Amino acid sequence: MSQLSTQDLTVRFGGHVAVNRVTCAFQPGTLTAIVGPNGAGKTTYFNLISGQIRASAGSVHLNGVDVSALGAPARAQAGLGRAFQLTNLFPNLTVRENVRLAVQARAGAGLNLWRIWSDRKDLVVRADEVLETVALADKRDALAASLPHGDQRKLEVGILMALEPQVFMFDEPTAGMSVDEVPVILNLIRQLKADKTKTILLVEHKMDVVRELSDRIIVLHNGELVADGDPATVIASPVVQQAYLGINPEEKEAA
Repeated sequence: MSQLSTQDLTVRFGGHVAVNRVTCAFQPGTLTAIVGPNGAGKTTYFNLISGQIRASAGSVHLNGVDVSALGAPARAQAGLGRAFQLTNLFPNLTVRENVRLAVQARAGAGLNLWRIWSDRKDLVVRADEVLETVALADKRDALAASLPHGDQRKLEVGILMALEPQVFMFDEPTAGMSVDEVPVILNLIRQLKADKTKTILLVEHKMDVVRELSDRIIVLHNGELVADGDPATVIASPVVQQAYLGINPEEKEAA
């Protein structure tokens, strides 16, 4: 059974169909990259899966259960973990407090900032373990807002890891990062990928990142699923060649 699937997933904004009848299944132990030109519907498809927006038609299933009627928080509790294109943190809380709240939520201990912190030392230990994993232990007492952009991205991945979802969804995780910062995020995703019980979805424009990390690529174009397969085959496909490299396959053959 697929861990996550969409069936004829569609959303319309007025007369514009942003995602059009996308049917796709995602298996545990697989990292699937979702690619396509700007405006192809990639982030909108992510928003439909995670519940940020409601579908006009179609459905989303997690472990065979239809979660289409659930909002984003309920889908997160059910096991859908989402990291956004822009960082999504509590800026005025410390790095540790950001992760600790995620640990509390995962443990079903509520979101009380102070009582749980003192009563549940195991949550403190788990939060610190996550911070070690994402190389932020030395910045645990810094405010999230004070971190440089690369560290904020690492913190967001740490929060996602603390929630222990079944499905990890990354929307351009390296956006806005320097060349030196990118490998840290990629290494974190590689660590997650090593757990074959998890499903990972990745929206990414950088094709070198896609090549390196993905087991499978699906291509969206004008809101429709137009290609699906192993990375080498899909990257060589006409739709990807034209969208990313500006190569017209017919002109290439003629030449």
